[in-house]
Amino acid sequence: MKVHFDIDQLPVFTRAVVTIGTFDGVHHGHRQVLTKLIDKAKEVQGESVIITFHPHPRKIVSSTILGIRLINTLHERLQLLSGLPVDHVVVVPFTDAFANLTADQYISEFLVKKFNPHTIITGYDHQFGRDRLGNFELLQQMASTFGYQLEEIPKHVLETISISSTRVREAVLHSEIEKANRLLGYAFFFTGRVVHGNKIGRTIGYPTANLKMDDPEKIVPGNGIYAVYAQPQNHSQRYKGMMSIGFRPTVDGKNRVVEVNLFDFDEDIYDQELTVFVHHYLRAEKKFENLQALVVQLHLDKASSHRLL
Repeated sequence: MKVHFDIDQLPVFTRAVVTIGTFDGVHHGHRQVLTKLIDKAKEVQGESVIITFHPHPRKIVSSTILGIRLINTLHERLQLLSGLPVDHVVVVPFTDAFANLTADQYISEFLVKKFNPHTIITGYDHQFGRDRLGNFELLQQMASTFGYQLEEIPKHVLETISISSTRVREAVLHSEIEKANRLLGYAFFFTGRVVHGNKIGRTIGYPTANLKMDDPEKIVPGNGIYAVYAQPQNHSQRYKGMMSIGFRPTVDGKNRVVEVNLFDFDEDIYDQELTVFVHHYLRAEKKFENLQALVVQLHLDKASSHRLL
């Protein structure tokens, strides 16, 4: 899979079969569309092309003040898409100028000029161009003029995608990680940079990697204790472990932190990235009477993590 970030330096695609979307989550619903894309490209002996956007279009065109919550960062999205037999992903910079293309310009100056599509696969509800005046009907009207075919993504597939994305976000935020993983078709994951904490964990036999999240738009699981696998930067191996997200009420209870205890691992990974694959929710965070009581519970959590993983 080739990834393109400069839309002014795109290759000349061969019978490009194109689909357009953010594909946040790259979950089961999305994969129905992507399978159709790949199969159609094979059928016409062309190239499969995913057009996606960064930043998220809502950041540019929406008037809401609420932050965007995403299942995947752009890097994660590309990582997931690379596991599929897709030929190209084009990451379009979603700017004010791009958002202000008229619907006609979007078709002629963007889709046709940049991609010369053989086939466009999109939903009946796809809206584009300034004030989102472009739609599936306009694409149909212009198809004969520009010589592309148009295939519609069925309504039930689009509804599945929308419902699944919402359910994944809600499940992750409410610590229903097993449900989220079933919907995604893979273990929810995120990456953080290991930073210095107060190092209490190492004094009780459970040293932790404290993680700083670099992307504020990336959703983080709800507070609680989880069984995880984690992969340090430059390591090919994933290590079993357990993760705590919350305010550490037994210690200080002031700031929300994400910390991971890796089993059978003893390396200095400060300032490195750690990718965490969240598999099971163990329990809610709890305030213990003292550190000794906390240690007893951590022994139980570790045993549960080993059993579940």
